[in-house]
Amino acid sequence: MTDALPGSAGDTTPPATPSAAIPGRWRAIHHPFALGFFITLGGLIAVVLGLAVSHLSTIIIYVVFAMFAALGLDPIVRALERRGLSRTWGMVIVYLGFVLVLVGVLMLVIPTVVRQVSQFVRDVPKLISTFQKSDTYSWLQTQFGDSVGDILSHVQSFLVNPSNIAAIGGGVFQVGMTIVSGISGVIIILVLSLYFLASLPAIKQSFYRLVPAYTRPRVADLTEKITESIGGYLMGMVILAFCNATFVGILFLILGLPFPLLLSVVAFLITLIPLVGTVLFWVIGSVVALFADPMGALIFAIAYLVYMQVEAYILTPRVMNRAISIPGALVVIGALVGGTLLGLLGALVAIPVTASVLLILKTVVIPRQDAKTVPED
Repeated sequence: MTDALPGSAGDTTPPATPSAAIPGRWRAIHHPFALGFFITLGGLIAVVLGLAVSHLSTIIIYVVFAMFAALGLDPIVRALERRGLSRTWGMVIVYLGFVLVLVGVLMLVIPTVVRQVSQFVRDVPKLISTFQKSDTYSWLQTQFGDSVGDILSHVQSFLVNPSNIAAIGGGVFQVGMTIVSGISGVIIILVLSLYFLASLPAIKQSFYRLVPAYTRPRVADLTEKITESIGGYLMGMVILAFCNATFVGILFLILGLPFPLLLSVVAFLITLIPLVGTVLFWVIGSVVALFADPMGALIFAIAYLVYMQVEAYILTPRVMNRAISIPGALVVIGALVGGTLLGLLGALVAIPVTASVLLILKTVVIPRQDAKTVPED
């Protein structure tokens, strides 16, 4: 009896399936070594990219901060352009003025701040002794017992011990390296921001060409709104922080409280933190004033609380008129996330990012959803 021919009626053996007939998602099962190789190669590439990003994180942060600085200075340059100056001369005037102000502030502030910090460390025992003789200390001791005195003793011993102060920054050498690294980082950011500011129109045009031609007008309009919002917000925060620092310095001088310039610098840096910065400095300034003069501390706390209301309801709406409004809850969340990731500058940058996301949602996502009146198949 002869065997049935392949494909004949008596043949029960299924024909061999060619690899081309196997669906693509199952074809890799027939080549396990190749599959394992590509999976391993992909994992190694992901690890290498992760390591590269971690090593380049400082440079990435510099680039991001420089871009935000360029966006913050761009409104001033545009204002000068509207007055008839070219963009080049506008940039020269803006950066020259910025450098002169920065150098002048550093020459004025740094020696005084260093002197006042040293004086603060020397005056800690006297301040604590004066505080122990006040009625406030007597009331605290009545309420909490001898634990208040123990806490003050520990604070005094910590502040007057140079080794503890050096340990805060990881030692004298580490403090010096941190200062040098910070100064070099500021210089790099300033140079990069100058290049970004000079080429900002070209960067925008290059970005527009990456999207289809029929959507370019809409993308260009949205990009201009985002950049104007970010620039207005950053400039507004700097103006509000400067007003805050000026008020603190004048108030400390009028009340005769110690370290007015030092507290002004601290106020400028802390109040850059959106929404919570003024509240945080209100606590810090009141506590520092409390050690010197309880009555002056009370006056400062009340006056600064009044200033906070003036800033919230009068100054902020006028200064932030070009920035998009953000709900308070999102401001707090953005500041916390940015501060956790990148510190003070992260808290400053997080709010413009949040504003940009909200602007995209309001101008793109929500109108698109509103237009869907019929359910899709």
